[in-house]
Amino acid sequence: MAITDWPALERPREKLLQLGPTSLSDAELLAIFLRTGIRGKSAVDLARDLLVRCGSLGALLATKRVDLCRLPGLGDAKYSQLQAVLEMARRALAETLRSGDALGSPTAVRDFLRLTLAGREHEVFLAVMLDAQNRVLACDELFRGTLTQTSVYPREVVKRALERNAAAVIFAHNHPSGVAEPSHADQVLTQSLKQALALVEIKVLDHFIVAGSSALSFAERGLL
Repeated sequence: MAITDWPALERPREKLLQLGPTSLSDAELLAIFLRTGIRGKSAVDLARDLLVRCGSLGALLATKRVDLCRLPGLGDAKYSQLQAVLEMARRALAETLRSGDALGSPTAVRDFLRLTLAGREHEVFLAVMLDAQNRVLACDELFRGTLTQTSVYPREVVKRALERNAAAVIFAHNHPSGVAEPSHADQVLTQSLKQALALVEIKVLDHFIVAGSSALSFAERGLL
């Protein structure tokens, strides 16, 4: 049965318009993006198949271009659209962070970092530089490493924070392994950075580890 033959409130687009986007399942949201299905499958059926193949919506969004384009119903056009959606979301969240107190929007900070770091194939270490009112000055990618580790140099971090005239920083890095738990090295590094920045009166407010769809906060874990 075609989606157009479904009851109105079971059709993803009509359901979204009447009940809002949060009322839709991952498959229904993806179906709206896909717009059409393939022979023998509606857009919703295709969306469900894609989510099963990839494991989750987050995993689908993080899929490499070459792999995504091999999936049924997808190709370069859909890949480009997905990347555009993700970049718009990143920029919208960045605007939210720049417009007010970053600590007053912890969910926006977490979501921004997840969108920025999730899906990276190598470890990346970045710093969100904040002014005295905790407004975002910049988000700088400071170091890039291998699949399992990144070399971070406190002296360079301090230098960049001073260049940005930052009063505080939030650090973040990703774990391509998919495990968000902090290693001993992560904890030692965080304390080293905190001590180095304290010498120039710059506070470390948090350190996030992003792995897949998860973002672990050092501050929430009591590790700062």
